[in-house]
Amino acid sequence: MEYPEETQLRKKAEEIAKNFSRTKEFADAMTLYRCAIMEVQTKLNVLNEEFSLQYDRNPFESIESRLKSPTSIVEKMLSKGLDINVENMEGEIFDIAGIRVVCSFREDIYKLSDLLVQQDDILLLARKDYIENPKANGYRSFHIIVDIPIFLSDGKKHMKVEVQFRTIAMDFWASVDHKLKYKKELAHPEEVVARLKKCADTLSELDEEMEAIRQSLDKRTN
Repeated sequence: MEYPEETQLRKKAEEIAKNFSRTKEFADAMTLYRCAIMEVQTKLNVLNEEFSLQYDRNPFESIESRLKSPTSIVEKMLSKGLDINVENMEGEIFDIAGIRVVCSFREDIYKLSDLLVQQDDILLLARKDYIENPKANGYRSFHIIVDIPIFLSDGKKHMKVEVQFRTIAMDFWASVDHKLKYKKELAHPEEVVARLKKCADTLSELDEEMEAIRQSLDKRTN
């Protein structure tokens, strides 16, 4: 549920974003973010192929990308007290370009993210492990912010990309939670939050059991 001050901030951001998103500087920046997403996705797809040869299975089930909307970008800058310009957008907002990687097992999340950040042209800027340290509402995911160079006709430009790694169970929970949190006028919001937290804990136990089954099967076949 959104609070009144959040609604007001959103409305202000929508108004500012109408003009900001029409500027050439904004359009050029978003093109670079799209290129950065393609670069990281290519690296992940190559690692997926290599991983499948080495371990006889693919580390991830799916990969999706998204660009933050102009309104969300402006809203985040406003919440940080920043002037609305491309320089602040690129320098202070790190999740404009986003990639979500859904894996079958937790172990693969850590292996795949380590392989990605070990590459020479990737610089790890931030790491947040919400798997080992879940949020209070039960949210679990593994986030990294990386810096990656984009090679252009007149030189190269370093861009930031957020990569989120989740298991199938974590992604299912996050998707349902996202849909439910915007429901208006919930009769008993505290009860809903508690039930969602319980579901998150149950799915975490499921992830652990599936991981244990896979490890047991791997031992038997080696």
